[in-house]
Amino acid sequence: MARNQETLDGYVQEFQAQGIECYGIAADAADTGSLTTAFETVQAQFGVVDVLVYNAAILTPGTPTALSSEELMKHYQVDVASALHCANLVLPAQVEARDGAILFTGGGFALYPQAEYTCVSIDKAALRGLAFAMNQELKEKGVYVGVVTIMGNVAVGTHYDPALIAKEYWKLYTDRGEVEFIFK
Repeated sequence: MARNQETLDGYVQEFQAQGIECYGIAADAADTGSLTTAFETVQAQFGVVDVLVYNAAILTPGTPTALSSEELMKHYQVDVASALHCANLVLPAQVEARDGAILFTGGGFALYPQAEYTCVSIDKAALRGLAFAMNQELKEKGVYVGVVTIMGNVAVGTHYDPALIAKEYWKLYTDRGEVEFIFK
């Protein structure tokens, strides 16, 4: 899922050319109605969402005194509240099946906040807290919740290569022991 269907269609073609079954459904993390509609479509076409990976954030700079409360809440909606909204859309079926996973993408600003990135610092800390709280609540119901906290800029061919990071998501998903992996 992403906001732009045309971009998604390009990714779908790329994956399908490699023989990977793939689908793209447009949704906007700033709009919970859009997310609800997208997840209804996914669940109607494919059934239970086994794994939800939420990786959305607004990464614009801004210091605390330069922000309005409205701007902060706009960021919080995308970065945290919509993560919870998506989780709540898939949880009923996961809890009923006593199986499923929700993985959030965190960031180093959660651990080391920076004034010039106030919103993402606040939001990644809140998302991290949400992951830990949800894990505590849901582990006895068979649903795993975790967070991969990435302490750098993701780029192919670097220490923060997406393929290396993906392995840590997979490890959290399969092991289901730790709530967080800090990728540094």
